[in-house]
Amino acid sequence: MANSLVQDLIEAGIHFGQRSAAWNPKMGPYIYGKRNGIHIIDIKETIKGLLLAKKFIAKTVAEGRDVVFVGTKRQAKAVIEQRVGDVKQHWVTERWLGGTLTNFRTIRSRLKRLEELEAVEQKDNFASYSKKMESQLRREKDKIFSNLSGIRGMDKLPGAVVVIDTKREVNALREARKLGIPTIALIDTDGDPDLVDIPIPGNDDSMRAIDVIIRELCLAVTDGKNMRVERQDGGDDKGGDRSGSAAGGPRRSRRSQFRADDSSASAGDEGSPRGEQAPVASK
Repeated sequence: MANSLVQDLIEAGIHFGQRSAAWNPKMGPYIYGKRNGIHIIDIKETIKGLLLAKKFIAKTVAEGRDVVFVGTKRQAKAVIEQRVGDVKQHWVTERWLGGTLTNFRTIRSRLKRLEELEAVEQKDNFASYSKKMESQLRREKDKIFSNLSGIRGMDKLPGAVVVIDTKREVNALREARKLGIPTIALIDTDGDPDLVDIPIPGNDDSMRAIDVIIRELCLAVTDGKNMRVERQDGGDDKGGDRSGSAAGGPRRSRRSQFRADDSSASAGDEGSPRGEQAPVASK
């Protein structure tokens, strides 16, 4: 299976980075070499980052927390909406609204407004309003739906945020960091790995590469759900996990503990993606 995954990644062109003139020196440890003015990403580092991300996502979902996938660039939209929707997680593929995480209460109020407008539309299709008011209400509904439909089922802050392209989604990363929410990102050679807790170095402009990464992370979501069911069926009462996810502090401690567990058990994984080089972004 590992060989099949490597083959899929290579065929998707995930090892092609940006022009060498546009690179971020912090990505040096993840770069294998340079060819024709283009940086080549070390596929081993991509695999390490992907495996660590999958393990973390499975653990997060098994504890009863959700994952939000953020990708507003054209190449990522369709892939995220289809694959993430299939595993019943949350996504943002239009515009990241400021405060989506840090002002979550306001976001929930906008989603409640969307439900109200949809109820009116279903009741009489806005027939009780004037043409002008109907037009305004429809525009309002469409705007809210476009921006927030992917997170309308998210009733609490997520346990992790997955991002495609750190440069484009820097606001989402900053909000997650402020709240202590772990972040995972597909990051190209022009990105800043210090913004991310678990970087997956790779080509973030290729639709096929994005599809392979999202596919694998969604498989981890499914694994996490299966683990949760097994725990429940086995009478393993983990109710404390839900209460622990409500505050920002415990998230960080669990994230650090996860990395410690991973490094101690990882003789089989041959190390974490960034080895001993501080896999957690400095706060």
